[in-house]
Amino acid sequence: MIGFLRGTLVGKRPPSLILEVGGVGYEVDAPMSTFYRLPEIGQPLTLVTHLLIREDAHVLYGFSSEVERALFRNLLKVSGVGARIALGVLSGMSVDGFYQCIRDRNVASLTKIPGVGRKTAERLVLEMADRLPEGSGTPAASAGAAAASPESEAQEALLALGYKPAEVTRMLDKLDKSKLATEELIREALRRVHAAGGRG
Repeated sequence: MIGFLRGTLVGKRPPSLILEVGGVGYEVDAPMSTFYRLPEIGQPLTLVTHLLIREDAHVLYGFSSEVERALFRNLLKVSGVGARIALGVLSGMSVDGFYQCIRDRNVASLTKIPGVGRKTAERLVLEMADRLPEGSGTPAASAGAAAASPESEAQEALLALGYKPAEVTRMLDKLDKSKLATEELIREALRRVHAAGGRG
């Protein structure tokens, strides 16, 4: 098992990044909560990781904090929740925000996450209730600088998180795409979803 990676950030295209460690480039999938805290390209970076082994692929997931990885691992234990939904949870709300939804049995907020319908949200509330930590949280941080074409990268990232093309178009509508970086566009789009009505 790969517990963490420490190296140089050489590429980032949400929801994936490339971390060079000892001359090897590791492709890592990460939630937007981690992308918001990435340094500039060429800067050192340490991520705690989770290696998911499937029949068709070995996928490495990276997180900026232990509490994010712990929540990701707990979510994978919930029936019907895979890595894509788990990344969606961490991209759509903070760790504290998610646990507060569980405490409040706030099914409506959970259904705003891509791939989470009412039944899955209810199962999350039920199965995560006994896994609530005494305290958790991730510090706020500013978004890193984006590469070229922030609008197209934001669209790709939202699609990769499970949103449908029409939803992505609505989420990015009226945002100032000429001034916002990729991570900022995604953050604002996800904030819009959270503020709007719940998903079906």
